[in-house]
Amino acid sequence: MSEKIRIGLLGYGKVANLYGDAIGALTNGCLVSVAGRNQKRRDEFAAKWKISSRNTPEEMARLDKVDLVIVATPHPRHRDGCLEALGAGCNVLVEKPMAITVAQCDEMISAAKKAGRNLAVVGQRRWFPACARIKRAIDEGKLGKPCLLQLTILGWRDEAYYQSDPWRGQWAAEGGGILINQAAHQIDLMNWFMGGPGAIKEIQGFWDNFNHPYIEVEDSAAAAVRFKNGGIGSVLVSNSQNPGIYAKVHIHGSAAWSAGVQTDGGSMFIPGTSGIAEPPLNDLWTIEGEKDLLDTFRADDAAFFKTINPTVHFFTCQIDDFCGAVQDGRPPASTGEQGRETVRFIETLLKTGRPVLEVK
Repeated sequence: MSEKIRIGLLGYGKVANLYGDAIGALTNGCLVSVAGRNQKRRDEFAAKWKISSRNTPEEMARLDKVDLVIVATPHPRHRDGCLEALGAGCNVLVEKPMAITVAQCDEMISAAKKAGRNLAVVGQRRWFPACARIKRAIDEGKLGKPCLLQLTILGWRDEAYYQSDPWRGQWAAEGGGILINQAAHQIDLMNWFMGGPGAIKEIQGFWDNFNHPYIEVEDSAAAAVRFKNGGIGSVLVSNSQNPGIYAKVHIHGSAAWSAGVQTDGGSMFIPGTSGIAEPPLNDLWTIEGEKDLLDTFRADDAAFFKTINPTVHFFTCQIDDFCGAVQDGRPPASTGEQGRETVRFIETLLKTGRPVLEVK
């Protein structure tokens, strides 16, 4: 086996301890340092994990020989942290969303190509067995051409959540609400299922804030989507259903068969605050010859869920893939271009989501 990838963490906030646990479960990587602007907080984190505390990614690369930097800062700072790490010669795995704007994503992708380094974006729900099962069915042609997609999130965020960090809920700081923060995972799955980067051709939609008067950004959005493969989709996302109901992605194909996943159920997961309430499960599976397997899929996945720490395990899967990509000289499973596609959808919808002409 190749030598372990040396990993540095940029950021020490709510999600950082999850990354510490996730990296600790790796066989091909190890956490060696943390960097960030607040010396007291990063020193405390470094002491807990028995790693070095550095000021910058450049120091992590030079002093700790870091191969990979995981950017786990608040997402308004993703672009800057990514560019610093790439400039230091490191490969970069950046938390979702990749950045606030497509222009920032393009800077990051360009910098990775110039540096000859891998760039990936966290999308750990791709490693949910129920999601991976759908992707395999699509790739194997079991659904025919993916024709219809339904993405629904009915979740909840309260005032305490938005007050937990000074940047939350502001256009200038966060760049959006549910779309750029909570829905990024399911939008990533939508693009993954429907063809990857460039899958989306047209977007028409609306967004609004219905019951969060203490924030500037949207708490709900709806869109109709046309994909380049000719398929169409509907997107309905909201943080206005207390305490949270579910998040689902369903695919319907030209062979008349369908497959779906409930990625989240009940109260929505908040890193560093709450756990995953319900196991991710296939809630729809009508593929010919496999209809009777749905109960088996659900039972297997529910049993597996009980054997792992679900808030950590799927991060480990993603980091394991990225370390393997660095070792093997191959692209990671979730590339910067794929992360850009999520931001492109969000940016387009936020720009076009207010009515120009109201129907009389």
